[in-house]
Amino acid sequence: MSKADRNRRQSARERIAAQQAAARKAESRRRMLIAGGSTVVVLVIVVVLIVIKLSSSSPSDAGAGSPSGTALPAKVAAQITSVPASTLAKVGAGATVSGSIKAVTDTPLTSNGKPEVLYIGAEFCPFCATERWAMAVALSRFGGFSPLHGIHSSATDTPASIPTVTFYKSTYTSKYLTFTPVETTEVDKSKTLQTPTSAQSALWTKYTQQGIPFVDFGNKYVVSGASYSYQVLQGKTW
Repeated sequence: MSKADRNRRQSARERIAAQQAAARKAESRRRMLIAGGSTVVVLVIVVVLIVIKLSSSSPSDAGAGSPSGTALPAKVAAQITSVPASTLAKVGAGATVSGSIKAVTDTPLTSNGKPEVLYIGAEFCPFCATERWAMAVALSRFGGFSPLHGIHSSATDTPASIPTVTFYKSTYTSKYLTFTPVETTEVDKSKTLQTPTSAQSALWTKYTQQGIPFVDFGNKYVVSGASYSYQVLQGKTW
């Protein structure tokens, strides 16, 4: 075989090897594109599912059955907690309408060295919804809430959907007294929020047979039921 023939054969083998190498690179790129494309498709599907999930949970739904309720506008919170003493003086002592306020004789109820006001109610309860307004106003004369959230009582109860505040997850600070709220059940009645202690349950049973709302003012006075008519609140905003 001449030198020229050998050179031609070597050149042919080199071309074939180069073509095979190019084919392998092309196949490798094709596989990488397929894999990358699959990843992109999966990511797109995940993003779409997340968007659908977020879109199905509107802000209004989030607050409706939430135990924490809806943050009250600052103006509303100020109106509740800053009623002038002169206005309250004009109102006077008032009169019991549908509830019962009575004096009791018992061992003083105290907490942290101060008289304790114990409240037991439930977020679904329309009569608790009614009573909370008066309680929030009265207690604000002796301390402060942080924060106050708005809810409505149960839409399936009678009366239905009374606008109110909730004491659940609300902190009350006062140098004069200790306020202990126990909101037992959330608005739709599906979840227990707080459970009274055995001592609280004993007082609750002793004075009201566990009726709600129940308010014990240091074991000096107790309130059973709403102390005014819920009808003045129906159809109102916060």
